Amino acid sequence: MGIKRRGNNTDNATATDAILESICDGVFTVDEHWRITSFNRAAEQITGTNREQAIGQLCSEVFRSNMCESQCALRQTLKDGKPIINRSGYIINADGKRVPVSISTAVLRDNSGEIIGGAETFRDLSEVEALRKELNGRYQLGDLVSHSPAMHDIFNLISALASSGNTTVLIQGETGTGKELVARAIHNLSERASAPFIAVNCGALPDNLLESELFGYKKGAFTGANTDKPGRFALAKQGTIFLDEIGEISPALQVRLLRVLQEQRYEPLGATKSETTEARVIAATNRNLEQLVQQGGFRQDLFYRIQVVQIDLPPLRERLEDIPLLADHFIAHFNQIQHKSINTISAAAMTCLVSHTWPGNVRELENVIERAFVLCPAQTIDVEHLPPTLQRHCPPQPRPAPSTDPTLQTDTMQEQRNLHERQLIISTLQRNNYNRAATARELNIHKTTLYRKIKQLDIELPKIDGRHGDTVA
Repeated sequence: MGIKRRGNNTDNATATDAILESICDGVFTVDEHWRITSFNRAAEQITGTNREQAIGQLCSEVFRSNMCESQCALRQTLKDGKPIINRSGYIINADGKRVPVSISTAVLRDNSGEIIGGAETFRDLSEVEALRKELNGRYQLGDLVSHSPAMHDIFNLISALASSGNTTVLIQGETGTGKELVARAIHNLSERASAPFIAVNCGALPDNLLESELFGYKKGAFTGANTDKPGRFALAKQGTIFLDEIGEISPALQVRLLRVLQEQRYEPLGATKSETTEARVIAATNRNLEQLVQQGGFRQDLFYRIQVVQIDLPPLRERLEDIPLLADHFIAHFNQIQHKSINTISAAAMTCLVSHTWPGNVRELENVIERAFVLCPAQTIDVEHLPPTLQRHCPPQPRPAPSTDPTLQTDTMQEQRNLHERQLIISTLQRNNYNRAATARELNIHKTTLYRKIKQLDIELPKIDGRHGDTVA
């Protein structure tokens, strides 16, 4: 009962335990060796770890936080003696799920004032984060972010696949659309999250090397095979093996892969008996496999085996409304790894981004933002920080002198919001063939609000039968 401690319990300690057990914030303490000495009921609920399992463990092994390595708040507090209040971060719970938290820290001292460890409280911000995303109209799953309703449907499918266990998945999409991110999201949300995720690019290796990479080989299988080598299926264990560019493998290797999917068995090169695999298979390709089957370049039976569930990722040009959101996502990412403080993209530069066709999709956008980080000396990415290929297609923009006037800064932010909203409405109109009633339903706004915004944002509709756009109510 109560928080379990090492050492002698006093009446005061028992009263403190009762108080800590009644609060909704997680609380734990560590000794000078970073081993957990107490763990309250809320800490059990948030982490999914029983206190009997937690006490005596290193705190980093229980919380697996993004701050455990170099940004440990408790370590900083014990070093300088200063408490930290409400620092944001995340932990990985016992189910492998990422949980956003707010943490506060303090030093623990004995009766003589000697430091004997530290205490940390942490609050689960999952509901707050979900509400914030809902208010922003933003969907996020792992490293995938989107405003697009089409991507929202894919996110729902990913969540369903994560709980399905062994179902084989085929992900189709152009290069750079994020096929591996989708595969990782399925793995990380599933019960296999604690097992390995093994990715193999089937198009990067010649056929003989790919076979040994997938299935491994036994000592003496060929010249130079001096020891046994496990293949990727063996390394995946009970996790997930991701076969990228599966459309590139040869017909002979397709036969061997088909057997793995049918029987969960394979034979390493030079082996005299087969081995079993429990790994889940997720395949991906930037080619149209159904068309490839019709052309005789891919086995039909293998196609049906890997296409139990198919996910078709839309290219970035079909969801231009995601560009501002993705740009913000990459800015936050590069700020963290490059230790910069860039906070926005100018309206002119954003106009260039949404005017581009993005043949390289999300990966190309990420590269553009990374390049801008190298060239941008201030806090705002502008047109001159973009690649020349994008600059050439930018509409001419007046270049106002920099200003610290907060009113002007607010105007610039409003311009960006208007630009984002305009692009979102245009993309949704296009997706609904300019049917404004259907567009309003998809955007979850009243149709009169949509009419007002079309006029306010100066959105020009195509003429249909002599009329501007579709006026169907």
